[in-house]
Amino acid sequence: MSGTIYKDGRIVRDCVSRQEDYIMSRTDRVLTALKEICEYMDLAVPIWLSTNIREFQRKSVTVFREDCFMEPISFDYLRIEVIEE
Repeated sequence: MSGTIYKDGRIVRDCVSRQEDYIMSRTDRVLTALKEICEYMDLAVPIWLSTNIREFQRKSVTVFREDCFMEPISFDYLRIEVIEE
């Protein structure tokens, strides 16, 4: 899964997390990857709103904006995407 931070329409930072433990459910792999991405980028793990869940279920991609974070953020949004399954 990839995680990319955007500010003013530009990529500020990105990283990739590989979760290949197929004993875990897909949901657990996604949540583990998100946690790893956030730790690498020194971010709090965002809250999944219903819109994020629906979007991710449909497209394997979602965007976390400021309303998904408990702390103020210095960027526009964090985009996560499953890049390979």
